[in-house]
Amino acid sequence: MSAPVSDIEWIRRFLSTPRFEPYVLDCEGDEAIALSLYWWNVEVSAAFYPALNFLEVLLRNALHQELSRHHGRPDWWTTAPPSGDGGNLLAEARRRLNRTCGYTPSSDDIVAAMPFGFWVALLSRNNEVAMWRPALYRAFRPGYRGSRREMHSHLEHLRMFRNRIMHHEPVHKRYLGADHRRIYELSEYLAPGATNMLRRVDRLADVLARRPVPFLGRQRNGRLANDPDSL
Repeated sequence: MSAPVSDIEWIRRFLSTPRFEPYVLDCEGDEAIALSLYWWNVEVSAAFYPALNFLEVLLRNALHQELSRHHGRPDWWTTAPPSGDGGNLLAEARRRLNRTCGYTPSSDDIVAAMPFGFWVALLSRNNEVAMWRPALYRAFRPGYRGSRREMHSHLEHLRMFRNRIMHHEPVHKRYLGADHRRIYELSEYLAPGATNMLRRVDRLADVLARRPVPFLGRQRNGRLANDPDSL
């Protein structure tokens, strides 16, 4: 019978040394602490799921509602196709749904199939005249008084953060408290009362309190690199 493989050896063998090594470097060569940091990164990534899920669904529903109201139809994209890749994403979603569902997808089916990046892109500069000015700014009222550019920047920042989590990348060097606050703030703009609803299932604060090593992120001009105030 072969000797038992240590946790660290197992990580290096099956999850790969290149994946584990950055954690070891961040922990100054201490592999035991690095292993704790690795598992904490997995845990904190999972703890962000409720908040990110909440924000994505609220954004999708709010933008869809405003565009449907403005154009007087739930399939608003037929008369106001998004610029850039938006039209291609819609067409691909329809083809995919036709293959998997076996029936002509409804507007609700298509809306639910569109990725987070699609909705964030609707707030880009290319869509300012056609979408933001006549309709989408209302999705963030009454609380938000900033510009389209600022809102798009915040959401794009969170889209990239979400993608890091979904692709199992390290996030422990980020100022995660700032990401957390930003999600809450944007959710509240979209749906007043969202904060109270989200707190019922959000356990992120407990996980953040168990960080196994001090914060390792960098600072920029005296501010933490991903602090909302540094945008």
